[in-house]
Amino acid sequence: MPDYRFFKKPSSFTLSELAEKIGAQVGPGSDPSFAVEDVLPLDKAGPRDLSFFDNIKYKEQYLATKAGACVVSEDMAKLAPQGLHVLVSRSPYKSYALAAQAFYPEPRPAASISDRAYIDPTAKLGEGCTIEAGAVIGAGAELGAQCRVEHNAVIGNNVVMGEKCRVGANATVSHAVIGSHVRLYPGVRIGQDGFGFAIDPRGHVKVPQLGRVMIGDHVEIGANTCVDRGSGPDTEIGSGAWIDNLVQIGHNVKIGRGCVIAAQVGFAGSTVIEDFVALGGQAGVAGHLRIGKGAQIAAQTGVIQDVEAGSKMMGYPAVPLRHFMKQAAILKRLANPKKTG
Repeated sequence: MPDYRFFKKPSSFTLSELAEKIGAQVGPGSDPSFAVEDVLPLDKAGPRDLSFFDNIKYKEQYLATKAGACVVSEDMAKLAPQGLHVLVSRSPYKSYALAAQAFYPEPRPAASISDRAYIDPTAKLGEGCTIEAGAVIGAGAELGAQCRVEHNAVIGNNVVMGEKCRVGANATVSHAVIGSHVRLYPGVRIGQDGFGFAIDPRGHVKVPQLGRVMIGDHVEIGANTCVDRGSGPDTEIGSGAWIDNLVQIGHNVKIGRGCVIAAQVGFAGSTVIEDFVALGGQAGVAGHLRIGKGAQIAAQTGVIQDVEAGSKMMGYPAVPLRHFMKQAAILKRLANPKKTG
């Protein structure tokens, strides 16, 4: 729940104001003028708080909630306990997210450049940038308007970033061309050498990594994720991709638009991930493969061959989800045979 030491106490909104902001409708019997003061989970919310309900698993919490208002689907609105004001949405979780954004908008510090930052004289900063103490902006780097570079982050020589980007504390960026509205969380490493070498019994020979990292617009890259630059071709991350913490993206990997990649996923070099692919935590993808558009890869899956568009895969080696479930059921029966006689 929000701790006002870390988050500014929000202003209140009426149900009708919230409905307009989040793409919902005030439900039958609910008061459009009812004032909501905060957002909280079903089991923590009080009489002036807004919550949401879209998973039948939490039906008991919904029926017992003390929340003043709740975002729900049309079907679930019919089950609302007496006195609960409802906002009806086709996508309650999305609407709740928009409500939370309304109560807690992303804070933007006033534009300023710390006298403890180092900015090379040849670097170019757009209007309204914020550069915090300890940050380094290298020679020839270009940052668009309203970028924010946090404490001790390093933007390497000749890096290009669009407008309204945010680079987290202690992150490093080199050999990269980055779009607008990109957020790199603390500790991210963009553009370091790829893992490229020729194996030789007398000593491995390093292959110079001569490519770049190309990142589209509206991309988020989580804390301590590493994105290697290309060995010759570029490493690419498409617009709208959301990448969690502790992900490894090898050299020459190409990630399409709108992909969702959970924590601890690893991509070996030169793999192509088409648009809108989703990968669960700790999945691993071997090199030089292609995962088709819209495929879903379950957590801890090991992908060692191409995956067709729209497939749902699980296990090691990765197999279609239905096959994996059948295999698991057969193994269970073999491990626990029925007693006879």
